[in-house]
Amino acid sequence: VQLQASGGGLVQPGGSLILSCAASGFTLNYYAIGWSRQAPGKEREGMACISAGADSTRYAEAVEGRFTISRDNAKGMIYLQINDLKPEDTGIYYCARRSGSSCWLGEYVYWGQGTQVTVSS
Repeated sequence: VQLQASGGGLVQPGGSLILSCAASGFTLNYYAIGWSRQAPGKEREGMACISAGADSTRYAEAVEGRFTISRDNAKGMIYLQINDLKPEDTGIYYCARRSGSSCWLGEYVYWGQGTQVTVSS
């Protein structure tokens, strides 16, 4: 199982980013995938997830309305669009796979390496 996150960078407050996660080594359309964030000095926490068939999504309350998770099973890709970035969105963003098809903001069994997002003027 491999999950490769990319797309992070330095962004000004109010800006937007699209993070990408390339999945390989397993049948993507069987599993729910999520994005988690680890802010400096804090524990990693779930931000968004999407079910295997993309029929269900969940978001942490702090990011609802600004984050949009999507997936393209045919391409092996999962995306996280982040709008209206805030300094508190700074952190390392990880994509992760659950053990089943349903969406939940946690209980991931496989993690990729993260991509750094820094929001600063």
